[in-house]
Amino acid sequence: MIESVVFDMDGVLFDTERVCNDVWLQVGEEMNIKDIDIAITKCVGLNSVDTRQFFLKQFGSDFPYEKFRERSSVLFGEIIETEGLPVKPGVFELLNFLQENDYKIALATSTNKGNVMNYLNKAGITHYFQAIVTGDMVEHGKPDPEIYLKACMELGSIPECSIAIEDSPNGLKAAYHAGMKPIMVPDLIQPDEEIKKLIDGKFDSLSEVINYLQNCK
Repeated sequence: MIESVVFDMDGVLFDTERVCNDVWLQVGEEMNIKDIDIAITKCVGLNSVDTRQFFLKQFGSDFPYEKFRERSSVLFGEIIETEGLPVKPGVFELLNFLQENDYKIALATSTNKGNVMNYLNKAGITHYFQAIVTGDMVEHGKPDPEIYLKACMELGSIPECSIAIEDSPNGLKAAYHAGMKPIMVPDLIQPDEEIKKLIDGKFDSLSEVINYLQNCK
């Protein structure tokens, strides 16, 4: 029986992965970075430390990552400030269902705590979460299971009775290795054969997860 639901944030609750995608493409063009699209795909779900390591490995140890990161951060902030925070379809419907049916709810995101709390407050959904675990609160980022194990621990739930809602391969692997039931709601990336073997279900929107949970009872 499922007693807890743990959400990823970017690409699951908020349509921020697409914003980041557009920003990285723009900054990549400005800085004449070839194959920036590879980084976009591979870095989904990674924390800031692992993202930096990927860039230096992919583009060379002399790659000006801090310049890239700072320029991307400025552009991202400008878009969110101008256009607002894009909330994914079904977010409020699913969160209300979980709250009304006494599920424990947590967030496990690679994003740092400052940005996480800013986004949750902007969307007005902070109060739904009994536990919030961010990328700067763990030693090992996704696909390591640490962040999901910590979220379950803070909820007082066992992983086997918990689902993780994710959009990225890195996040789904983390949830699987934590012993949870990984649920995929794809955003930028569709599951490959490896991921299909790990997940307990794939849905087009968060609202479809409600039916899944009702059938688990």
